[in-house]
Formats: sequence, C-alpha cells, structure tokens
Amino acid sequence: MIDVLVAGGGPAGLATAIHAALAGLETVVVEPRAVPVDKACGEGLMPTGVAALAGLGIDPGIALPESRPFLGIRYVDGRHRVQAEFRDGAGLGVRRTALHAALARRAREAGVQVVSGRVAGVRAGDADVRARVLPSVGVPDGSGLRARWLVAADGLHSPIRASLGLDLPDGGPRRYGLRRHYRVAPWTDFVEVHWAPGGEAYVTPVGDDLVGVAVLSGERRGYHEHLAAFPDLLARLDGPPATPVRGAGPLRQRVRRRVAGRVLLVGDAAGYVDALTGEGLSLALLSARALVGCLRAGRPEEYEAAWRRLSRRSRLLTATLLEARRHPPAARMIVPAARRLPVLFRAAVRSLA
Repeated sequence: MIDVLVAGGGPAGLATAIHAALAGLETVVVEPRAVPVDKACGEGLMPTGVAALAGLGIDPGIALPESRPFLGIRYVDGRHRVQAEFRDGAGLGVRRTALHAALARRAREAGVQVVSGRVAGVRAGDADVRARVLPSVGVPDGSGLRARWLVAADGLHSPIRASLGLDLPDGGPRRYGLRRHYRVAPWTDFVEVHWAPGGEAYVTPVGDDLVGVAVLSGERRGYHEHLAAFPDLLARLDGPPATPVRGAGPLRQRVRRRVAGRVLLVGDAAGYVDALTGEGLSLALLSARALVGCLRAGRPEEYEAAWRRLSRRSRLLTATLLEARRHPPAARMIVPAARRLPVLFRAAVRSLA
C-alpha cells in the first residue's frame, strides 16, 4: 500500500505530490499525458502563489527564467482605467508549460513516482482506496493500485468527481475561455483586464517579448471575433501569434464537497466559479499544501473547511462581478465605479493577492 495516490499530474496534482513526498509520504502520480501540458490558462500567479512555489522548493528566478513579474491589476474600459499594486511583493506571469515542467522536475527530485496512465475506477473502503489504472498505451485492463488516500486532481471536468456523485447541477449562464500568445514586448508591468459588453480580455506578460491574451465570455464565438470587441487592445497586438488558440469551459463547476471518505479533491476538480479574478493557479498551490497538512495531522475531514477558507474571498468577489455582468447597466459601471472608489478597488486586489 502506498500513502497518497494522485490522479492527475498537472500543477495542482504535482504540487500535492511534492508536499506529500516532502512530508515523508510515499506518493504516486498517475497522468496520461507527457510533460509539459499546455492548456487554456491565464498564466498569472498572485504573490501568494509565488510564495507557495518557494514553499515547494522552487525558486522562480532559477527554475522559471522565462517569466515576467507583474506589480498589480489594471482594469480598462474605453477611456476609463484604474489600477492597484499588490502590497506584499509582485505576482509572476509564466507560461503554463514552463511552470508544469518546473513542478515535474521538483517532483522527481522529491522522490515522487509518476505512472503513465489514467485512473479509470475507484473503490474506497474504510482503510484504503483501490484504483484501477489504465495505461496510456497497451493492454486495456490495466493494473490496480492501493493507497491510504486518493487525491483527485483530474481537472475542471473531473471524471473521478463525477463517478463519486460529487457534481452539483448548475443552471446558471455558461462561460468559456480562449487563449493564445503574441510575440510582442509587454507594454505594462500590470495584468490588464479589458472590459466589453460581451466579455473580458486578460493580458498577462509571460516573458520579455511575449504576452498571453485570454478572453472570457458567455458567447460562443471565434477568438478573433472576441478580440474585435477590444479595438485598443487589438491595436497593441502588432506582433505575430506565437501559439494556437486553446479553449476551456464551461468554467463554472459546482461541487457538493471536497472530501468523500478517503478521496479528496484539489485544483479545478475541487470546484470552480470563473477565471474572472485570476487566482486559479495560486489557489491550487495553496490548497495542495493545506490538503497535505490535513493528512499529516490525521484530520483529512478538515480539508473542506480549509479549502473554503482559502477560496472564500475569491468566490465572493467573482460571484459578485459575475452577477453584475448579467445586468448591462451594472456591467457598464464596474470600471467607472472602481475608478471612483480606488481605495475599495485596491483593497479588493490586495485581498486576492
């Protein structure tokens, strides 16, 4: 029997595995894809996320040389703009592929074993969890692994979460994200959020000559159609596209709970409101540390409260902005109101950082 089996080797799963291995727990990660994996992602780490990387033993200056610090968040809506700097250090824009590769290297150094495959079946008992693993290639029946704990880090549309009946129905509006990169020097040291009636565009500096541009919307349109709603931003993207368009969604995922016996959920699998406020990666790293702390203390049931505490501000602010988004008059006032109330805007940004 191993101590911790992690289903999913993305940033959340690898961060959980590293913390577990550093705590002396025998840890195995099951992941079907080769590292690094690219996916639609805002690619911004808040200052708390940068600190969480250091807690994993990863020095961004050494492990992530092709990254770019950012000082805060700027909202832009036509002639209205407002910005707020972080109080406790800078955030970090970094390509997801570079972050994923750095976490994979650190996991190997910590002694984490990675198995190529996917968890296809879970049976949890009072004393252990048994999981059937299908290899990425080869015989279809796969093999079995037995662990004290299973951590589901298998993404936004987690199959393990669904198989355990932890999904909740959601009748609200569906939103989707699209992202690509442009070979252009960043024009600011802030993450810019551009607002338009149909959605938002996020610009994250991820290198000295590279920016990531993600668009979020409830309207199903092509990437270029979305960008046309942001003419000022489009005029700045005079460099060639550096990556293909990648998409994700629906973004909102409602979850009954994050602990089900000996199975715990982390990362996007633990539930998701929206990418509107940009804390996904940072929350995943912080939650991974909290989860392993609960296992080490012998109180896994406390992880639910820890996750809710870590995500409370993000969930509240994101839900508030999304509700305003649903009403055009209120949506038009988001950036002007933030500009008129800079103290409140600064407090919101710093509370999320």
